[in-house]
Amino acid sequence: MSRYTEGPDIQDTKAPEGPIEERWEKRKFGAKLVNPANKRKLNVIVVGTGLAGGSAAATLGELGYNVTSFCYQDSPRRAHSIAAQGGINAAKNYRGDGDSIYRLFYDTVKGGDFRARESNVYRLAQVSVNIIDQAVAQGVPFAREYGGLLDTRSFGGAQVSRTFYARGQTGQQLLLGAYQALERQIAAGTVTMHTRHEMLDVIVSDGRARGVIVRDMVTGEIERHLADAVVLATGGYGNVFFLSTNAKGCNTTAIWRAHERGAYFANPCYTQIHPTCIPVSGEYQSKLTLMSESLRNDGRVWVPLRKNDDRAPGDIPEEERDYYLERIYPAFGNLVPRDIASRAAKNVCDEGRGVGPGGLGVYLDFRDAINRLGRAAVEKKYGNLFEMYERITGENPYDVPMRIYPAVHYTMGGLWVDYDLQSTIPGLFVVGEANFSDHGANRLGASALMQGLADGYFVLPTTIGDYLAAGPFGDVDEEAVAQAEIKVRDRIDRLMAVNGTRTPDSFHRELGKLMWDYCGMERTEESLRKALERIPELREEFWNNVKVTGTAEELNQVLEKAGRVADFFDLAELMCLDALVRTESCGGHFRAESQDADGEALRDDENFAYVSAWEFGQDGPVLHKEPLEYEYVKMTQRSYK
Repeated sequence: MSRYTEGPDIQDTKAPEGPIEERWEKRKFGAKLVNPANKRKLNVIVVGTGLAGGSAAATLGELGYNVTSFCYQDSPRRAHSIAAQGGINAAKNYRGDGDSIYRLFYDTVKGGDFRARESNVYRLAQVSVNIIDQAVAQGVPFAREYGGLLDTRSFGGAQVSRTFYARGQTGQQLLLGAYQALERQIAAGTVTMHTRHEMLDVIVSDGRARGVIVRDMVTGEIERHLADAVVLATGGYGNVFFLSTNAKGCNTTAIWRAHERGAYFANPCYTQIHPTCIPVSGEYQSKLTLMSESLRNDGRVWVPLRKNDDRAPGDIPEEERDYYLERIYPAFGNLVPRDIASRAAKNVCDEGRGVGPGGLGVYLDFRDAINRLGRAAVEKKYGNLFEMYERITGENPYDVPMRIYPAVHYTMGGLWVDYDLQSTIPGLFVVGEANFSDHGANRLGASALMQGLADGYFVLPTTIGDYLAAGPFGDVDEEAVAQAEIKVRDRIDRLMAVNGTRTPDSFHRELGKLMWDYCGMERTEESLRKALERIPELREEFWNNVKVTGTAEELNQVLEKAGRVADFFDLAELMCLDALVRTESCGGHFRAESQDADGEALRDDENFAYVSAWEFGQDGPVLHKEPLEYEYVKMTQRSYK
């Protein structure tokens, strides 16, 4: 699949012009409104109930639309947003340490290695200040200082403390806030909730997204649901690597099926490797565990100076330790962005200075923080994270340093959307991690929760109204609905009929290892071509030898996994193609052929200052480029030294 064609450039026609600080207000005022009586005639489907989907459904219901919400979990509050630990960014500047909306905007553009849109990122920084007020009003128990004011801490890629947090449970607490708002609308009758339902196709009628085909995961029944607009809030695709920090249910099916229906897929190669995860401990593992980036506030990252040093960490004297992030990046130290910290950890391990089994680990040491602040203060900040680490590893991080290693965590790529968060299919909106819009080639820590809630609470409810003002859109073409349903049923029948000898998990594990080895922290032309050669072979074997037990007319998790793995094969191929075409290094996309003398990512702004927007073509992928233009930030080589 290294063959592709290039189509015409794509433009974001919804982004206003003029001073950047006025663009969002200008767009809000220019958006058409829907009066309350007409909102009651309009139906919106929201797929996904994480921070983006839950907040979107709740807000649209509050506005008076008829909302139908879907999630594959048994409760909306089990969405993967609940696993986020460290915090949420907002440019409140409560510390008076020099933060501002502009600085958050600048840090985000720079952190994304100058591959994000200025207009989107500035809006995100503006809206961030409203999110905290919203969450506090909902009762989210943010950490507070002694005097009662909201507390903040630092995160990677910033020299100010702008991250609001609730110990190591920030995602959980924010999701409970959105969940309460959602449940209020369910009780009010504006939102109809369907749990244990998986979306398997988008219905496109007369060129518009008009509904979804879903499978009731308990009964196996295939259902059709129609609406005037569809919102996808289905998260990222990091599980293409099999081992990741994502929940096992996280998948690409919803956005990939939308892609097949005409939604462009943007920057699929931009995946984030998080530097602070518990290392792999054996072949038996099915997922990895994240240790919050907030730990890098007080924990110091180091490895032995000597290669293959197998002494216990407490036996290695200070002068024989290499605090390599503090040495290489003195200005930011342990708080460099994730892509830089991850690559630095890989480098010292490749040198033979890694620790733990297989030498794939580095130390995250709290000795100095405990001596400086006292154990009680450290426990107050990070106690639940330390407890989680001890339960998993059997080691007490108050006594010995944590061992960490990079792992797949987040995906900056996703469906292409314009400034209104609308995809290339009219009426199909995409929010949160499922879209590509705000982070460029690398996401700063604590910005995922910020983007999800910004999209759901503040951006989408304004911009979707501009589209719905022309509705209701009349009857849906029955043939389009029937065709989508037949496609879903045929695919399920095909999976059930193979009756091979290998489980979906075995294929997924093999695909994941292939992706990690050839399209992981470091990519080369040779490795990517190997992947593009092997993925089609593995996919063919899957469709000839996968074993799906049970039947389709019942609860069948093997069938669910098989469908998701089949979509991961197709996505993996596009990811590797996108990485092969982009011969520069930027952010989380590190091409070994493109690095400077110090081993840092070397961008090629002359040839690659664009968003890759891939169209699903019957004769192969079609690449459309959206040129990135910078008026307020000068593209420079990133430096955190």
